[in-house]
Amino acid sequence: MKTLKSLTAAVLLFVSISAFAYDEPGSEKMNMNYALKTYIQAVANGQVNGFAEVLDRDVKFTVTGGKKVINYNKSEMVTFAKQNENMQQNCSTDYKIVELNNAQAMVKVTMIYPDFTKVNFVSLANTSEGWKITNVTSSF
Repeated sequence: MKTLKSLTAAVLLFVSISAFAYDEPGSEKMNMNYALKTYIQAVANGQVNGFAEVLDRDVKFTVTGGKKVINYNKSEMVTFAKQNENMQQNCSTDYKIVELNNAQAMVKVTMIYPDFTKVNFVSLANTSEGWKITNVTSSF
């Protein structure tokens, strides 16, 4: 009986350690804060590492400037980000979570430039691959 208890304890310990070790490396990349901060780093500071991974495959970017509305898809935005890699925007950024639940989030990201302010509404969804950006609507 003592051997059975020891064996059971050893198996439980192994399973616990294995589960922890398996979840740990990807857990940061699965959370909403990682996706949001990766987006902000890419658009404000040109740090594109991980940018494509936090975008949903069907993500839509809409930019409104005055009466002009332009739409971009994931491929176009990733290409644009790579072309502007390491380009630091002359702005300060701030964000506010507008709505958050277990399935989705809406975040207002404000980029304050010397002469104007750009507002980005970023929609995120909690997918089977972690939190992904599904839509970005920008206006200035």
